[in-house]
Amino acid sequence: MVYAIVRAGGRQEKVSVGSELLIDRVGGGTPAAGTALQLAPLLLVDGTTVTSDAAALAGVTVTAEVVDEVKGPKITILRYKNKTGYRKRQGHRQKHTRVRITAIDS
Repeated sequence: MVYAIVRAGGRQEKVSVGSELLIDRVGGGTPAAGTALQLAPLLLVDGTTVTSDAAALAGVTVTAEVVDEVKGPKITILRYKNKTGYRKRQGHRQKHTRVRITAIDS
């Protein structure tokens, strides 16, 4: 079993070939479905061999393909100040990119 720990969207994710994950929105605009991405590996596990050396990981590429763009759950923000009548309600939905891991090449 080959898997890798990659840095994606400010977080670390455990990925293997064929797995799908949600990362923060990629790029400034909407990426087209089928666009290839390179993710930075932090750790590579190949059976019993564990590679965490930065020099050895420089030759490792983790390739992902954009599946689509989705929105996260709605969160509600409410600001309130006591005794003044100040109330402010705001909502937010974070945009995510769903990617599928296509290859882990070492």
